[in-house]
Amino acid sequence: MAPPSVSVNAPKEGFWGRVNPFARKKWVNNRVDPIKGQLSELDEVNAKNGRDIKDVDGRSQAGIRRAQSTADAANQTASDAGILADRANATALGANGHVDQLNTTVSGLDQYHQANQLDVAFHHGQPILSAAARKQLDAFAANLAGHQGYVLEIEGHSPQASTAGIQNSGRLAEAVKRYLVTEDQIPVYRLHTVALGNAPAIGSEETKPAKTSSVSIRLMENSLAAQEVASPHDVASSTGVERP
Repeated sequence: MAPPSVSVNAPKEGFWGRVNPFARKKWVNNRVDPIKGQLSELDEVNAKNGRDIKDVDGRSQAGIRRAQSTADAANQTASDAGILADRANATALGANGHVDQLNTTVSGLDQYHQANQLDVAFHHGQPILSAAARKQLDAFAANLAGHQGYVLEIEGHSPQASTAGIQNSGRLAEAVKRYLVTEDQIPVYRLHTVALGNAPAIGSEETKPAKTSSVSIRLMENSLAAQEVASPHDVASSTGVERP
C-alpha cells in the first residue's frame, strides 16, 4: 500500500501517527506572529500619521486664523488710510479755495470804482464856502459814516488860465478838504486834492477850458469794501446825478 500524501508545508506525521496538536498550534503561531507584529507596527504607523495629520491641521488652522487676523488688520489700516486721504484731499481743496480767495483779495486791494460825484460851486473864485455848499458837503459826508475802503478825489477848477488858475483852483480844493476834515471828521488820508486850473475835469469828455470856479468831489470805492459793507451810493449830489 502506498503511503498517504503529505503537504509540503504542513508538519509531517511521525512514524507512529499524526503530529501532536500542540505542535500544529506552535506551527500556526510561528506563521501568524510575524503577521501580528506587522499589523501592530502598521497600527502604530497609522496612529502616528493620524497624530501628525491632526497636528498639521491644527497648525494650519492657527496659521489661517493669524493670516485672517493680519488681513483684517491690513483692511482696517487701508480703510483708515482712505479716510485720512479723503480728509487730506478735503483740506487741500479748502486750502486751494483759501488761496483763490486770497488771490482775489490781493487783486482787489487797489481796485476802485467811482460810486458818486458832488460838484461845489464858488462865487467869484473866492475860497469861501456858502451855506448851500456847506449843506451839500455835510449831506455828502453823512452818507459815508461807517463805510470803509473809499477815498475822495477833490479837483479844483478855475476859469483863470496858467499859474493863476492853478493857484486859485488849489485854494478852492483846500477849502473843501479843510471843511470835510474839521467839520465832518473825514480822515485826512482819505482825501486827495489836485489843482487843475482851467483844464477839463479828469476823466471828463469835455475838452473846453473850465468856465466857472468849482470843486468836484468823486467818491472812489474799493471793490473789496463793497463786499463787506453797503455801498454809499445814495450820497447826495448837487446835480442830482449819480455816476455808476
